[in-house]
Amino acid sequence: MKYNTVLLFGAPGAGKGTQGKVLGTVPGYFHIACGDVFRNLTVESELGRVFLEYSGRGELVPDEYTIRLWREAVEGRKQGAQFQPKRDMLVLDGLPRSLTQAQMLADALNVLAIFNLICPDRSKLIARLQRRALRENRLDDVNYEVILQRLDVYERETKPVLDFYGAQLVHTIDATQPPIVVLHQLLEVLTKL
Repeated sequence: MKYNTVLLFGAPGAGKGTQGKVLGTVPGYFHIACGDVFRNLTVESELGRVFLEYSGRGELVPDEYTIRLWREAVEGRKQGAQFQPKRDMLVLDGLPRSLTQAQMLADALNVLAIFNLICPDRSKLIARLQRRALRENRLDDVNYEVILQRLDVYERETKPVLDFYGAQLVHTIDATQPPIVVLHQLLEVLTKL
């Protein structure tokens, strides 16, 4: 079964998690943030150690680990009846992060729309990430050099995924607007799906 899916795209700090959390509270939508799933792992687990190793350098976790973790997370939420694929639209944030991941998920995702949250001013993204690091105790957002590495990785490895799905699915939204304005623009598209 392919899951009807909406993807939230954008550089680290663009607001994917903020919008995903709000959409996840709307009946009929189920939000999964890949980064949150990784951050909830323990260092005693194999995947937890892999996540810490790569995220500490600002690099993407290798595709096979990421997809394995995502599939386990989705299955767990289906088993717990939190996610009901016949009823719920899946809202993904932080996945897929590479062309290979998009190809690996082609059997599982029926992508209906992609929201590309853009923030052309890198300094605003950096400031957002540093505030989030303090507020949410996120170690992957603390180090300035790691933040720059993450932004470069996004440009190099994640942004090209948009081409994989095609321009007809992509809705570009200026993420520097107030979050409520961004949400309004998302909902305008979602009501038409």
